[in-house]
Amino acid sequence: MRTELRITATAGTLPQIHAVGGLAGRRTGIDTVHLIGTAATPLGGDELDIRITVGAGARLLVRSVAATIALPGRHTRKSLAHWHFEVAAGGELDFDPEPTVVAGGAEHQTLTTVLLEEGARLRLRERVQIGRTGEDHGFWSGELRADIGEVPLLRHRLDLGADAVTDDALSGPRALESVLTYPDDRPVDTTGMDAALLPLAAGGTLFTRTAIALRV
Repeated sequence: MRTELRITATAGTLPQIHAVGGLAGRRTGIDTVHLIGTAATPLGGDELDIRITVGAGARLLVRSVAATIALPGRHTRKSLAHWHFEVAAGGELDFDPEPTVVAGGAEHQTLTTVLLEEGARLRLRERVQIGRTGEDHGFWSGELRADIGEVPLLRHRLDLGADAVTDDALSGPRALESVLTYPDDRPVDTTGMDAALLPLAAGGTLFTRTAIALRV
């Protein structure tokens, strides 16, 4: 199944939502949209194409009503999600959905593209858990590309799960939290070996934490 979702926030009006497939959005406030699953997705073979646009001077908060469960399909275990975010000057986007849980036997890939104008504000949080209770053999791959106009802000990729090249059967992480914040001038902060807040050369920060299990 192919899912397409478009959310557009414009200053002075309610967010506009257009959806086809297994994911929809509902306005739950003047500047808030909750993502809602309308069918079981992503299953193996599914593709999701989500585009969120925030115009100049607009503010948008995006949440979800429940976790996303990636499941293997009958003929393939692989599913794919494209997320595209655009925020204009003076616009603000706070994206913080519930975690994605990759069930045992599933393989889910996320490709995220962020385009910011100077003066835009962004908080982009992603949480991933490999496996439901008693499962640890799902696989997730996430790629994040963010730019400020023509200037690269971030190129980042992580693999998580049993098929990751660097996975350790004894102590390999099965959960991830990642937060891209712009603008943000906090200095480097590392907490043990599992979490770090890193400043980006073009401004903003990237916080990354891995663990055996996701702590909400």
